[in-house]
Amino acid sequence: MIASIFSKSRPFNYILIASALIFCFVIYQIHLGLGQESAGIEVVKKGLNLIFLTVSIFLVNFITKRNELSKDNSYTVLFYFLLLLFIPGVFDSNALIAASFFLILAFRRLMSMKSMITPKEKIFDASFWIIVASLFHFWCILFLLLVFVSIVFHVSRDYRNWLIPFIAFFTVSILLVFFSLLLETDWLSWVGSQIRISTEFALSEKPIENIALTVFFIFSVLFFFSLLLTLTKRPLIQHASFKKVLFSFVIALLIYVVSPNKSNDLLLFGVLPVAIMGTSFLEMTKDKLTTEILVGCVVIASVFLFIFQL
Repeated sequence: MIASIFSKSRPFNYILIASALIFCFVIYQIHLGLGQESAGIEVVKKGLNLIFLTVSIFLVNFITKRNELSKDNSYTVLFYFLLLLFIPGVFDSNALIAASFFLILAFRRLMSMKSMITPKEKIFDASFWIIVASLFHFWCILFLLLVFVSIVFHVSRDYRNWLIPFIAFFTVSILLVFFSLLLETDWLSWVGSQIRISTEFALSEKPIENIALTVFFIFSVLFFFSLLLTLTKRPLIQHASFKKVLFSFVIALLIYVVSPNKSNDLLLFGVLPVAIMGTSFLEMTKDKLTTEILVGCVVIASVFLFIFQL
């Protein structure tokens, strides 16, 4: 029944998902004790987090529809919301939410490169947003690999395109130094302190977080290989776009591996590609019963994991 509701792209579906996101966000903040000990600045930060997450929902829908990554349905935004419930701790992570938001902006520009309209501007914009995201979580810088992958797919013959990401890097660096001096803040040291790498992995002390990580990984692998194995069955014009989705998931996984503090919150960087891959899986599934069962499983798992992580 749930799959049937979201099988069409209706305004009601997006209002429902946005409302559910706001509800879950508020519930989590109540659990943390918002309003009892939080200063005014903290309330503002949490409000910005909610705005970024809500806008991200509509950006995700815009990207998938504009670039034909999904058909006339609302599955992508549904999966995006449900996957967020796997990692409710991210609702209180200002830096990761900001980084994810800027990565979505970059992803939008890279996906639109297939039109071959103003590719240089799109390469610069995407690189710029990725480097800005890396100021909040340094290893987001790895998404620059997706920029170079996009150049290979679309505009590799012009050598100037390969230089644009470096121009974006110097642009952000100059702006960072300027504002650091203007506001007399030591942002450079703060950014430098994030440049650490660790491949060590340890399970969380909370079993429910380990369960959430495992279930998220199972769904991700299922959707990843489904898209990978069915790629040749899709229109040739869509191959580059879906390959970027696959690459973005691999990069998100790599960020999790190299980041020193391996919390489930880092899974946020993989939510968008997994949501798109999940939608692709449903669209390739002809059996309605299978579709309902899969969506039902994701819904039950997300609600269960959200409640028990409170």
